[in-house]
Formats: sequence, C-alpha cells, structure tokens
Amino acid sequence: MRPAAPLTTSSGTPSTTPLPLPGPAGRPQLPRPQGKLSAAVLSALSSPSASAPHSPRTCSSLRTPGTDPLLTTTETEAQHADPYGADLQLALYVLYELHYQGFDGVDDDREWDPALLAVRSALEKVFLRALRADVPSSVGAAEALDGLLVEPVADDGTSVSHHLRREGRLWQLREYAALRSLYHLKEADPHAWVIPRLRGRAKAGMVAVEFDEFGAGRAEDIHAQLFADLMTDLGLETAYGHYLDLAPAEALATVNLMSLFGLHRSLRGALVGHFATVEVTSSPSARRLADAMRRTGAGPAAERFYDEHVEADAVHEQVVRREVVEGLLTDEPALEPDVALGIGATVHLEDRLAAHLLDAWRHDRTALRAPLAVTGGR
Repeated sequence: MRPAAPLTTSSGTPSTTPLPLPGPAGRPQLPRPQGKLSAAVLSALSSPSASAPHSPRTCSSLRTPGTDPLLTTTETEAQHADPYGADLQLALYVLYELHYQGFDGVDDDREWDPALLAVRSALEKVFLRALRADVPSSVGAAEALDGLLVEPVADDGTSVSHHLRREGRLWQLREYAALRSLYHLKEADPHAWVIPRLRGRAKAGMVAVEFDEFGAGRAEDIHAQLFADLMTDLGLETAYGHYLDLAPAEALATVNLMSLFGLHRSLRGALVGHFATVEVTSSPSARRLADAMRRTGAGPAAERFYDEHVEADAVHEQVVRREVVEGLLTDEPALEPDVALGIGATVHLEDRLAAHLLDAWRHDRTALRAPLAVTGGR
C-alpha cells in the first residue's frame, strides 16, 4: 500500500471523513449498514459469539436455519424491501463477499454458515423476482445479442462513456473508477464460477477469454491489477473493497448480479448472458473511456486499462458469441430464456446506474454516498 497522503475530495477540497483502512490481513472492513436488513447481517457477522461455529470440523454445532432469529427477521423485512434499494443490495453484497475475499475479523467458515445462506436465499428471491418482472421475457437470446451490437448513431444522452469522453471532468472519472473498483478489483472472478458448469465449445471459449482476463500467465497484466494501476494514476486507494461505503445501490446491484448468476448452477445460462453483454459492449465503451482519460490527463496507466480492453474485448466478443453462447445453446437449448434474462438484466441495471450517475454529474454533485477522498494523483 502507498504511504498515506493528505486526503482531499474528488474536486480538490479537504475531506473530513476518510474511509477506514483495510485490516491487518488486507481484507476490507465491514461496511456501515443502510437499513434493517443490512444491519441484521452485519450484526451477525461482527458478533464474536457467532465466530466459526459452522466449520466442517464442528458439524455437530450447526444451527437449524428455520429456527434462526436472523432468518426470521430478514425474511420478514425482505418482503417489504425495495429489491433495488441500498439496504437489500448491501446485505446481499456482504453475503456474497464471503465467497470472495471476505472481511477483516469475519471467520472464513462463515462462508458456509447455514443461517447466512438461508438469509442470502431469501434476499436473492426478492432481487431475482424483480429482475424477471422488469426484463422482457419475449426476447430471444439471438435478438437480445443483436441489439447489443448496434451502436447508436449519436449520443442519446443516456451513456456514461459518451458523457465522460465529451465533457467529463477528472473528479467524475475518479468517482466512476471508485464505483467500478468494486468489480474491477476482482475482474472476471464472478464469471469463473460458470466454468465447471459448461462443457465442450462453451467451456473452451470461456476459459480462453478468462485466460486473457487473468493476465495470460503474467501477474502484472491481470486486469484487476491494471485497474489498480489506473486507480493509482487517479489518486485513489487501491485496497480491495475500499469504496464499498460510498457505493449507491445502483452500483451494488450491478456487482451483485454477477454473483447471483455465478453462484447458482441453475442460472448458468444467465451468467453466460451477462458475460456476453459485458464483452460485446466493452470495446466501444472502453475506446470512449480511454479518450476521456487522455483528454483529462489522467495518466498512462489510466489510459492503458481502457486501451487494453478496446483491443482484447473486440476479439473476446467473437469468441463469446460464436463459441460460448452458441456452444452452450447447442448443448442446452432450453437455457435460451436464461441467456436472454442475463442480457436483459445486465442492460437494465447498467441503465439504472447510468441514470443515477448522469443525473448527479449534470447537477454538479457527487454520485457517491459521500465525497470521495483523493490521495495525490494527477
């Protein structure tokens, strides 16, 4: 980690509310709750008395999920929660993170705590039900993919990358990078869950693309590392999960979607649809963001991250469409509605995030939950 530097907000004024630094093990701190659901989950995870009773080594101590007060509380609250709101999305994010890097002070064995898994299931049902209701079910996978391939003739005012290339300011690029860090610092990890659930062409194509995402054998070229380098150029903290407390619900939902699809074998088709959407739309968007980095003088590493995606994702698009998606649907044609759901849900949540960002920036205010602290940078 870099030596500490004076903290300022993204627009250059002093910050009085720096975020907590990661714990001794390099893991992020548990975030602040955003409502009753997230408070219940965070309270359970931070309770010393609940630490590590669910290890496979001590199976006799497992609780019965159906009688757990945590589950009773969250099931009741979930039925009345906004499926896209900060409370439910933060609770889901925290529970999903147990399957990635975890949190400082939270025992690794909590990943398989049956009560927490039951809570996660209750929250997922609310989230997935909303997605199915909001995403058109009459569109097939091929039609949904074809729609992604058509770039608008002109900027229609709803695109974040167009805005940032044309008129985005450096503080807006910093906010965008801070929010995207919740995914990009673990880039490609959620999609890797689907690999053992594929076979043949689909598996081979997926592994080929993931190999590139993970640096093609070179640690310094792992895309998560390239994004950390971008953040350094922008004067941002590169610690994993550092900006979780600043992320609005719209940003959390885009990351949770990947974990939702990735952690369920039954949603493998939806995960492939999400992956296809990311790869098909990435190259033109990355080109605009690279231009934005150059225009604002963000720095060479900031430019490199997006330049890398312009070239790589143009190739990945072809592999994903012809090998991963076509291969999957050849093997399992019944998964076509799920692939279409993955595409539609990704577009739906990205549109919600874009609307939130652009509304804030056009009114010259932060899109984050609090002003962004900056350490050095350009």
